[in-house]
Amino acid sequence: MRTTVLIIGGGVTGAGLARDLTLRGVSCVLVDKRDVNAGASGGNHGLLHSGARYVGSDPLAAVECREENTTLKRLAPHCVEDTGGLFVAVRGDDERYVADFPGLCAKCGIMATPLDVKTAREMEPALSDRLIAAYAVNDASVDPFKLSLDNIGQAVAHGARFLPWTGVVGFRLDKGRIRAVRVREDPSGREYEIAVSLVVNAAGAWAGRVAALAGLAVDLVFSKGTLLVTQSRITDRVVNRLRPATDADILVPGGTVSILGTTSVRIPDPDDCRPSIPEVDRIIDEGAAMVPELNATRYIRAYAGVRPLFGKSSSAGDRAVSRGFALLDHARDGVDNLVTITGGKLTTFRIMAEKTADLVCAKLGVDAPCLTATTPLPPYEGGRWTEPGLAPRQWLTSTDPTDTILCECEMVSKSVVDDIVRTMPDMAPGATLLSIGLRSRIGKGPCQGGLCAIRVTGHLYDTGVFEADQGLAEMRRFLEERWRGVQPILFDFPQMQAEFQEALHCGLFGLELVRNGGNGGNHA
Repeated sequence: MRTTVLIIGGGVTGAGLARDLTLRGVSCVLVDKRDVNAGASGGNHGLLHSGARYVGSDPLAAVECREENTTLKRLAPHCVEDTGGLFVAVRGDDERYVADFPGLCAKCGIMATPLDVKTAREMEPALSDRLIAAYAVNDASVDPFKLSLDNIGQAVAHGARFLPWTGVVGFRLDKGRIRAVRVREDPSGREYEIAVSLVVNAAGAWAGRVAALAGLAVDLVFSKGTLLVTQSRITDRVVNRLRPATDADILVPGGTVSILGTTSVRIPDPDDCRPSIPEVDRIIDEGAAMVPELNATRYIRAYAGVRPLFGKSSSAGDRAVSRGFALLDHARDGVDNLVTITGGKLTTFRIMAEKTADLVCAKLGVDAPCLTATTPLPPYEGGRWTEPGLAPRQWLTSTDPTDTILCECEMVSKSVVDDIVRTMPDMAPGATLLSIGLRSRIGKGPCQGGLCAIRVTGHLYDTGVFEADQGLAEMRRFLEERWRGVQPILFDFPQMQAEFQEALHCGLFGLELVRNGGNGGNHA
């Protein structure tokens, strides 16, 4: 295989870069050792920042968020729920920061409209009766999976290739240039080389490991953020705690649920990222100060992502490290055709991709302007099933009596699964069930895949997608991933539900998980 640019990392920045380059006429291949949004792009709130969160700590990042918020709402409205947002303070919060907040927002050009406490509670009845201040801002929620899939979809339509489950294992260097990149498919283990003119390292928290394959170093801080998913939607708007950024101070509505978080915990290894019980307890306690209902609601899942923060942390902790992005041209380090893009946020992915594409084109001698700031992002058929409620509407209007439901929590039918399989590009063998889960609502309801994993696997056997023991292996991998987020919230009814599922999966299908060095936990 040969390409002009190889992009390593299928998160939102890599996806946005593939789209940017192909719109400029530059051919590219996008690879990821797992699948779309396997890192920080899939482990976040889904918050489209107004920028107000960073006005006190990082004004440059605040301005970038404000500008990209406006751009994304205009060009990709189908990926965005324009909820609006509130910043609220409760008794005991720093009143000096509360007083400074509107002036800090004004300096960054961010609209923050003051509200009296009564009005704020009328807008969001779940808010605490201990409120002392409230401001309205232009926050929104965004579907990060649809966003990445739509960017990849347009890139592929313009000639790019996306190769998930394809990890980079080495570079062939000659005279200060990467001539080819060696990749390995999972789970087959097949290896081959891709000849390249230029390589972009967009591997997020794993960017340092990719750079090390070329003998280089990228200084990153690994900051884990844990979040919780409620069973129902608590508020209509994004709710932020009006204080300097700390743990558990954002509640984001998304579809039929709300997402609460996050934490900032330094970890030594981005592969060892999972939520913990103490983090869950802390998030609920802190979040309930602004929305008391969070103390009593049911949570269906916890999950965690790793922020790749560029630079060393100060003694003040990881939140003191900038949320801005870093673009590194490794020609200064002796490798002329390697570029790294790291840091940043989901909200700023497009400008990160634009600046990276500008550098790439300059190095390739390509004179073509960026089009992503003015060209609408078209919806991609393969990403549409991430939308909450779409599968039930499709099934209710179907006239096919054989189109039975496979996932009862999210009302996903056989025809939806078949459609997703049809639109998945170049999927490596064995990656199917996890990839279907990323492209749909399967496994995201209260049972967290406990029943639908069995039904979907059976359907994939019936349709010839799975062969021999492949389906059972895939079901184990899928359930391992769901277990990572269920285990920290097991108490009361969810614990009884988990014990039933253990009996079902292990007693009926023999899915007891052999200890394997931390790949998902000790249970199926």
